[in-house]
Amino acid sequence: MRLPPGKPVDLSAYDPRAKHGGPGAPDGKAAGVAATTLLAPRLAALQERLYAASTAGDRRRLLLVLQGMDTSGKGGTVKHVIGHFNPSGCRIRAFKAPTPEESAHPFLWRVTRALPVPGEIGIFDRSHYEDVLIARVRELVPREEVERRYEEIARFERSLAEDGVTLVKVFLHLSYEEQRARLLERLDNPDKHWKFSPGDIEDRTRWPAYQEAYELALERCSSPEAPWYVVPADRKWYRNWAVSRLLLEHLEALDPRYPPGDFDVAECRRRLLAT
Repeated sequence: MRLPPGKPVDLSAYDPRAKHGGPGAPDGKAAGVAATTLLAPRLAALQERLYAASTAGDRRRLLLVLQGMDTSGKGGTVKHVIGHFNPSGCRIRAFKAPTPEESAHPFLWRVTRALPVPGEIGIFDRSHYEDVLIARVRELVPREEVERRYEEIARFERSLAEDGVTLVKVFLHLSYEEQRARLLERLDNPDKHWKFSPGDIEDRTRWPAYQEAYELALERCSSPEAPWYVVPADRKWYRNWAVSRLLLEHLEALDPRYPPGDFDVAECRRRLLAT
C-alpha cells in the first residue's frame, strides 16, 4: 500500500475492493472485524508508552492524515480505529472550508495550530492537502500557486519529521460505484441527511478531475520521511483493519519506553507503608 516516492501515480491501477494481507477467507469480514478488535490492546499500550516517554523529554509524536473522496470513510476510520486509543492522548481535527480568519493567513497556518504535541497522536480528517485538491479542481487559486504549494507541503512535512513527528498519510481509495451506493444510503435514511449535501452530486461530476488532483498530490508529496499509503476503502472492515495495522507498525517502530523513576523506590515504599 506504500507508494514509492517520486513515482507517477495511476489510481486506476489500484483496486478499491482489494484485501491486501487481510485476515480470513473467503469474505474475511468477520475475521477482519475480530482481528481489528484484537489490535486494540496493543495500540492502547503503545499510545500510553508514547505519552509516558514525553514526560521525560521525548519529543516524538504521530500524525495520521486521512484523505479521500466524500464517503470514503474518514469519519468512520476516526470512530472505529482511533476509538481504540485514550482520547486524552489524541488530538483530532476535521478540516472544513477555511474560516475568514484562516483565509487571512497562509494556508499552512491553521494546520500548524492543530499539530499534536510530544506524546500525542494527532488525526487529521482532511488536511493541508485540501489546498492542492479542491483548490486545483475548482480553480480557487492560480495553477502556479498550486504548484508552489506542493513544494511548500514537502518542506513542511520534512520539518515535521525532523522535529520528531511520524507522519502516516493515508489515501482512502474509494470506487465511483461505491460512492454512489453510500450517498444513496444517506438520502434514503433521514437520520443521515445531515451528512448529505447536494454539492456531493456536483463533486461527482468532477470525479476524473479529483482523481487527477489526488494522483498529482500523491506523486509530488510522497517522500521517504512522509510516504503515502493507498488503502482500499470499498470494504469498511478492511479499511479499519488496514489503518489499524499501519498505526501499529509505526508505533512499534518508534518503540517508546516508559521512563525510569528519578526517586528511591525502596525509600518511598518504606515511607508509604509508615503512613
